[in-house]
Amino acid sequence: MKRAFITGITGQDGSYLAELLLEKGYEVHGLVRRTSSMERSRIDPLRQHDENNGMLLNLHYGDLSDYSSLLDLLNNIQPDEIYNLAAQSHVRISFDTPESTTDITATGTVRLLEAVRRSGLINKTRFYQASSSEMFGKVTEMPQSELTPFHPRSPYACAKAHAHWITINYREAYGLYACCGILFNHESPRRGENFVTRKISQAAGRIKAGLQDKITMGTLDAKKDWGYAKEYVVGMWQMLQQDEADDYILATGEPHSVEEFLEASFQSLDLDWRDYYEKNTRFLRPSEVEILAGDYSKAKKKFGWEPETRMKELAELMTAHDYELAKKEAGAGNDSKSVE
Repeated sequence: MKRAFITGITGQDGSYLAELLLEKGYEVHGLVRRTSSMERSRIDPLRQHDENNGMLLNLHYGDLSDYSSLLDLLNNIQPDEIYNLAAQSHVRISFDTPESTTDITATGTVRLLEAVRRSGLINKTRFYQASSSEMFGKVTEMPQSELTPFHPRSPYACAKAHAHWITINYREAYGLYACCGILFNHESPRRGENFVTRKISQAAGRIKAGLQDKITMGTLDAKKDWGYAKEYVVGMWQMLQQDEADDYILATGEPHSVEEFLEASFQSLDLDWRDYYEKNTRFLRPSEVEILAGDYSKAKKKFGWEPETRMKELAELMTAHDYELAKKEAGAGNDSKSVE
């Protein structure tokens, strides 16, 4: 039985990846931070006890800001594969919290890599680093490939670029089997509610259910390459199964504007987004990434990965999920009123 260690396991990607690895028979260990809310709804369905093997999903308290906890965990777990997905990953918020974003997203990766090296796992484990299309920023070519120069446009993107290059450095300097997955925007019903796609799908569902009157947003012009997160974690796993470590882009190759996603989401519920949209400049970033589109041909050629779900279908499935949640919320409200 292979053993995997996932940072950021309670997030969108971490939960889908844990689900995938458990299906493949892995023993999965996840890093969780102790917080007051202890939000684990994405992985609660996975926390099942197997009478023969014990807990296949094991959660451990620790933090990318705490090197000693990382070293202790790696010494105890001895993972075959490590997936570093943890980060302060909200681009707009990174402008408000540049120092903490850098400490977790960039320096946290250094701490984890050093823990790998000092635990003696450097030649025994395989390491996946979650890099980001935001590193391309002010793009110099279309589409972006693994050879396209970086021009990050946010503290988050700068931190991700640092984490990307330090991972490559550990591969070259110490012989660590390390892959950087440069993932373009990937969404799902498990996406955080403060990310633009989920904000849109939730608003559409809540407006249709009569729980919300409008959606307030910043720019609608930025064009992103949106894919389905559940498909992207398969690519993460595939990267670590190759004979040699390398870096790969996962994307759809299709840029779509925020307005297009907004239209697809609202249209799936027979709504016209223009009737509910309100612009607010407080949602604008100091510097914006205008367009991103990834060339995933290297991953397709090397291990056969390619996206199946495109933007319109993605918007529709996310909106359908959030509309069901909104209907349940509206029904609960009606029930409570009738009881009163």
